[in-house]
Amino acid sequence: MTEPTSHVDTFIRDNMPGPELWPEMDYSVLPELSAYPARFNVAEVLIDQQVDAGFADTPALIFEENTWTYKELMHRANRIANVLVEDYSFIPGERVLIRSGNHPMLIASWLAVLKAGGVAITTMPVLRERELVYMIGKAKVRLAISHNDLADDIDKAQNAAPDLEHILYFGADRPDTLEKAMEGKSKNFDNIDTAADDPAIIGFTSGSTGTPKGTLHFHRDILAAADCFIGHVVKIQPGDIVCGSPQIAFLYGLCAFIADTFRFGATAVLLERGTPEAVLQTIEKHKATICFSTPSGYKLMLDKARDYDLSSLRECVGGGEPLLPAIFNEWKEITGVEMINGLGISELLHIFISASGDEIKPGAIGKAVPGFEVRVVDKNFKDVRPGETGLMIVKGPNGCRYLDDLEKQKAYIQEGWNKSGDLCRIDEDGYFYYEARTDDMILTGGYNVSGLEVEAVLLEHPKVREAAVVGTPDKDRGQIVKAFIILKEEGQFDDDSVTELQDFVKSQISAFKYPRAVEFVDELPLTATGKIQRGALRQIERERAKEAGII
Repeated sequence: MTEPTSHVDTFIRDNMPGPELWPEMDYSVLPELSAYPARFNVAEVLIDQQVDAGFADTPALIFEENTWTYKELMHRANRIANVLVEDYSFIPGERVLIRSGNHPMLIASWLAVLKAGGVAITTMPVLRERELVYMIGKAKVRLAISHNDLADDIDKAQNAAPDLEHILYFGADRPDTLEKAMEGKSKNFDNIDTAADDPAIIGFTSGSTGTPKGTLHFHRDILAAADCFIGHVVKIQPGDIVCGSPQIAFLYGLCAFIADTFRFGATAVLLERGTPEAVLQTIEKHKATICFSTPSGYKLMLDKARDYDLSSLRECVGGGEPLLPAIFNEWKEITGVEMINGLGISELLHIFISASGDEIKPGAIGKAVPGFEVRVVDKNFKDVRPGETGLMIVKGPNGCRYLDDLEKQKAYIQEGWNKSGDLCRIDEDGYFYYEARTDDMILTGGYNVSGLEVEAVLLEHPKVREAAVVGTPDKDRGQIVKAFIILKEEGQFDDDSVTELQDFVKSQISAFKYPRAVEFVDELPLTATGKIQRGALRQIERERAKEAGII
C-alpha cells in the first residue's frame, strides 16, 4: 500500500490481512493493468469517464420498459451519493448492504456507494434474517439499501443487529423512499479520490465450515477482472447488448452486468428473475449479443431455444460449473455459438480459466486467462504430470483477502499462490479439466451450497438427532443437496416428514440451499474417531446415479 487511503472509517482496512499475507499480484503482465494509476475511483471510471468519452446518450441499462442512458445512470448515482453524505453523514470507508434483485436502482446504489468512497455489499434476495444478521455484524454495517418488496427479513435483521441504524427503501409508493430523498439532491457529486487499493466491495461466500467468508476486492480488482477476462476472452464492445440469468448479488452477475458491460461501453438488459424462458425472450426482443448464464441454465433453455430467434447472439458465457460437451454441442447446433466456459472463485472475483473462438476445446474449461498463472500441484506443491489430478492454484492481478479471518487467510495462501480448493487436471496443451472440490461444498445449478451449513440448520429441528448433507448427481442441476437424517425417536417419520424438514430449512436460510432429497437412515458411516464420512455417502450416491443412468 503505497498510497494513503481515502477511508476515514478504517474498520475494513484495520480488519483485513496485511500485505505480507496477500498472494503475489503482478500488474506488469499486461499493458492495460500496468497503466492503472495509483489513485482512481472505479465507479468514476465505469460511468463518469464513459460519459466524457462519448457514451452519455448510449443506453446503459434496460429494465422492463425503462431505459437509462450512461448520463442518466450517472446522475441517479450522484443523487444517491448525495443522499448518503448529506442525510446520513456517510464517510469514506463505511459499508452499505444492498438488498435487491436485478434492478437499475441496485446498480445506481452500488455506484453511489463507491463514488462516496464506501464499500458495497450486495446480497441475494433469498437471504434470510439470520444470514443478514451475520453479514451486518461481520462488516459492521450502519446503512442498508433495500427494495421494498424484500423488507421483511431485513426489518427483522435490524432488530437483531445493533450495528444497522438505517434502511433506505426503494420501489414503494410511500413518502420516505430513496427515490423521494433523491428528488431534492444535486445531479453532480465530487467523487472521493480513492486509492486503487482501497477496498470497494465485499462478496460473502459460504466456506466449507458453513461460516460465510467476506472476500475483499479493491477498486483496481474490479477493473482488472473485466480487462483480463472480458478484454481478452469475451471481447465485449460498444453496441453490444448484454443479458443473462445471474443475480448481481453474486460476484459473477455483478461483474457481468456492471464492470464487464460498462467498462466497454455496452448495454445491460436486467431481468429481475432470469428464468430460462425470460432469458430467451430477452435475447429475441432486444437482439442481445452477449449472454451470461450457467451451464445448468443453458441446459434448461435448450428445451425451448428453437422456439426463439437467437440469431443476434455473438458470445455466450457459461460460468460457475463444468460445461458438459452435450450441452455445448446442442447449444451450438441451435444458435451457431460456441459457448465460453469459465472457472472463477469469489476470492479472485471473476473468471480466470476460459477460452473462446478457435481456442475452445469441448469438455475442458479452457486455459489460464491472460494476466493469470494457473498450476495443478500435488500435496508437496509440485506440478503434477499432464492427466493427473491435483490441487489447482492460481495467481494474477486479483487475489484472496478475507475480512477479519487471519486463520483462513493463512490457510488459503501458500508461497504467494491462491489455493482454490478445486481439484483439476491439465492436458499436454495446457487445458484445464474440473474434477471436484476438496471440501464439502455442493455445486447445484450454479450455486455453491455448504453442506455443513444445511446440516447445522437441520440439527436445530426438534426431530433430528444426526444429519449429514452431501451433493448427489442430478441430470438437470449437476448436483442436488441431499440430507441423510437420523431421527431422535422411532416412529417420528411419516409421509409429511420430508416436506416438514425441507420447509424448516427454507424458513431459516436461502431457499436454494434446502435438501431436494431426504433419506432417513438408522446410522451414518463414521471414522474411527467418530466423524461422519461424507465421502462414503457421496460414493454411495455416485454408485446409485450410475445404476440409474444419471452419470
